Amino acid sequence: MSAPAIELQGVACTFVSKDNPGQRYTAVSDVDLTVGAGEFVSVVGPTGCGKSTLLNVAAGLLVPSKGSVRIFGEPLKGINARAGYMFQSESLMPWRTALQNVMAGLQFRGIAEREARDQADDWLRRVGLGGFGDRYPHQMSGGMRKRASLAQTLVMDPDVILMDEPFSALDIQTRQLMENEVLALWQSKKKAVLFITHDLDEAIAMSDRVVILSAGPASHPIGEFAIDIPRPRDVAEVKMTPRFIELHSAIWGVLREEVLKGYQQQLQKAA
Repeated sequence: MSAPAIELQGVACTFVSKDNPGQRYTAVSDVDLTVGAGEFVSVVGPTGCGKSTLLNVAAGLLVPSKGSVRIFGEPLKGINARAGYMFQSESLMPWRTALQNVMAGLQFRGIAEREARDQADDWLRRVGLGGFGDRYPHQMSGGMRKRASLAQTLVMDPDVILMDEPFSALDIQTRQLMENEVLALWQSKKKAVLFITHDLDEAIAMSDRVVILSAGPASHPIGEFAIDIPRPRDVAEVKMTPRFIELHSAIWGVLREEVLKGYQQQLQKAA
């Protein structure tokens, strides 16, 4: 049996306050989380519960205070070179065209310009931007920019794809198109995906498993559900199936109290 693509064991992340060095905040604690090779796993939880913190740990951008991180069985040291990271915010360089943005990572790896251009052009076509390689980010819609960012991530052929609420800023129609695009590309390549989202519908529609985090501080997994809905899936159509509704009810039953806790914490911070 092959090792998981991502394996977090006993992970905790504690931060020291910049304003008060004596004050510490534990974002996540006692986190055990695995993502198998070729598996699509979503993590859901209240706002501020440490979902993105775990993604940064898996990316090697953040060293945990406790616990271990393994990537395909090997301890993670430094940046996770086997991972591609798709951020919630814009990742395109405004002074580069879509094609130049997608080429950038390949060029940094030392790939010859002609080959990098051919690969970037191929991925732009795959994500539906075949005729838009000469557009600059300010000339593209939000959905087009997300497609370019997706091509920018996947052109590197990562073994692990980390996605931090990548579609949250899109309108619902564009969002569903992008979700289906990601599922189609994932189905063809079967990379390991760790997907962070606030949207429970999105998590169920896209994933093999959904992991629920508690409200913080010291957030930790409190539930895990296997999503046994057949693939391939259309994210809009699948939401009308009885099994989707059943899973949504069961997961929300665990998540609801934590969301209310998180909401109360946000209100207290704002007061």
